[in-house]
Amino acid sequence: MAKSAKLVAVKRGKVLLVRRRSDGRWMFPGGRKRPRETDLACLRREIKEELPKLKLGRLRLWKEVKARNKRSGRKMSDAIFVATSAKGRLAIGDKREISRAVWQKPRGIRLTPTSRYIRDKLFGKA
Repeated sequence: MAKSAKLVAVKRGKVLLVRRRSDGRWMFPGGRKRPRETDLACLRREIKEELPKLKLGRLRLWKEVKARNKRSGRKMSDAIFVATSAKGRLAIGDKREISRAVWQKPRGIRLTPTSRYIRDKLFGKA
């Protein structure tokens, strides 16, 4: 089982990204699992905490990523889910953790290593 879960939502050629308050890096929304929590339950809880006004369509597991980041050496263990649709306002729920949420093209911004990996695998390297 993965240690965390991430959401990839695409609308009109743009992806949903949130900016971490701690370092200003952008990432796909999601977060760490709690004990005995499934990957999907983790993702739903994290989205409700981070973006409470967002309504998601059906979610499907795209891939479980278990790898080591080549730059930092950090282990990645993420369940990556893709949403069939997403709508609603991007109101921030947890303002201590997330400073901003946007629909944006996934290029030309400072992504976290895990989000960069997801972007490159799903959308190709530019």
